[in-house]
Amino acid sequence: MLYLILKAALSGVIIAAISEIARKSPGFGALVASLPLISILGMIWLWRDTRDVVRMASHVEATFWYVLPSLPMFLVIPALLRRGLGFWPALAAGCLLTISLYAAMMAVGPRFGVKL
Repeated sequence: MLYLILKAALSGVIIAAISEIARKSPGFGALVASLPLISILGMIWLWRDTRDVVRMASHVEATFWYVLPSLPMFLVIPALLRRGLGFWPALAAGCLLTISLYAAMMAVGPRFGVKL
């Protein structure tokens, strides 16, 4: 249980740090947010918990394929904000787009040999 609390606390600290950095410098905050810190921590914790090479390789590869459908969100949200849409509707639209693209990736990916 302590291990779970430690993982959650560390992840929360990273998110809080990113928001504080972005408040002072949006560009630098974006740089820190774009770092795959959570993915790396997830890999470290998965490795620590399982030491399973096959599981780790599958996890890392699937992470790559799931990052791709999330990328358009980072173009759609600023475009909607600049066109006058409020933050929450723009965020919702970006999230809906990402969910749709995730579903498409899960449906189409295996047809092309992508293991998710």
